[in-house]
Amino acid sequence: MRTTVALFATTTISLCSAAGATFNNVVKATVLLSDIKDFAAVNEIYAKYLAPAGVVPPARTTVEVSRLPKDALVEIDLIACAPASNC
Repeated sequence: MRTTVALFATTTISLCSAAGATFNNVVKATVLLSDIKDFAAVNEIYAKYLAPAGVVPPARTTVEVSRLPKDALVEIDLIACAPASNC
């Protein structure tokens, strides 16, 4: 699980960068877990990237779902406000 979430984070960093944003611009995160027992592992990686020391973390919703597409273990949706968009 940690590897999956870390891969998501590193990929998303590239996408944010291409849009002129960073994880500091994320205002909302939605985390869907196929097993809520994975919350601690996901939260560890989430904190590393989205809530490091001194950074106010974005609003977050985390829920357990019965099934995710392609039997994924986790799905994470981020909403960011790119600096140039004045949102």
